[in-house]
Amino acid sequence: MADTDDEHTSPQNPDNRIELERLAADAKHEAQILAHPPKGPEGEPLHKPMPRPGATRVVRDRKGARKVVEVPSTGHSWDGIEEYDNPLPRWWLWTFYATIVWGLAYVVAYPAIPLLTGATQGLLGQNYRADVAVEIQRFNDANAPIQARLVETPLEEIAADPDLANYTANAGAAIFRTWCAQCHGSGAGGASGYPTLLDNDWLWGGTLEEIHTTIQHGIRDPKDEETRYSEMPRFGTDELLENAQIGQVVNHVLALGGLPHDAALAAEGATVFADNCSSCHAEDGSGDRAQGAPDLTDAVWLYGSDQATISRIVHDGPYGVMPAWSGRLSEADIRAVASYVHSLGGGE
Repeated sequence: MADTDDEHTSPQNPDNRIELERLAADAKHEAQILAHPPKGPEGEPLHKPMPRPGATRVVRDRKGARKVVEVPSTGHSWDGIEEYDNPLPRWWLWTFYATIVWGLAYVVAYPAIPLLTGATQGLLGQNYRADVAVEIQRFNDANAPIQARLVETPLEEIAADPDLANYTANAGAAIFRTWCAQCHGSGAGGASGYPTLLDNDWLWGGTLEEIHTTIQHGIRDPKDEETRYSEMPRFGTDELLENAQIGQVVNHVLALGGLPHDAALAAEGATVFADNCSSCHAEDGSGDRAQGAPDLTDAVWLYGSDQATISRIVHDGPYGVMPAWSGRLSEADIRAVASYVHSLGGGE
């Protein structure tokens, strides 16, 4: 019985009375349905009663005779639906047992169980690593003649040779997807901090020879003595410029790129730019690709063109690194991927 002193259960509370009235109506409706169950056009009940625990099923004994047995309930019920303890079909059980036998046989016959320094080899002596090595060597032997020809051919003549052009298009694409797509994207479209390879705006140059050199020696790779190298000063971190000066030069850079800016700050930043930035980016901000200094007057921005991003770059100085591939890829592979990248439509 509801506590008449509790506002959450008292029938005097209007909200509680709505709930009590709904419950009473539900109970009355259920009683009416049980007393007068709905029937169909032929007088049959529309809702057949659910089978109760103790349902039966037909089985065959050892002699093949059919008989009816009672199926016990498991005691599980969901929304009035009882679960009966029927045995699994024999075909399913035999299939399940067969998979267990097959699994045990596979473990015994083939390499399967990992150990500290290897794995069990199995009674058949199968060695998948050796099989892969044989396949790799077979393909290397098949490609050896055209790879040797690729290395001997001058870079600018590769595209004119149909066989070499076909090989570099396929092999170069495979190499790119394996080693380069993680940074430059599967379609070479690049990402923030990783340049697109589809346009004509190339730091360090976009000719086939220059692309080959960049791939071969990388950019700022500390392990390659011939790597391409340049470094933008950390004007804020190393206290080369004050914060006010950084704000001025950032607005000047935004003005060079035709982006929204503060005209007064940009005018003051022109002097800061001339004193600290023009030696690399040129007085007009057009950059110097020979030393990896980007053009600040176009719409191509490696890290982003918003004011916050440019301020961070000026303050902290970017220092992207591209690894040198000369120690990881063969000369034929480097030539193939360089030709492939050059053929994507960018470069020069």
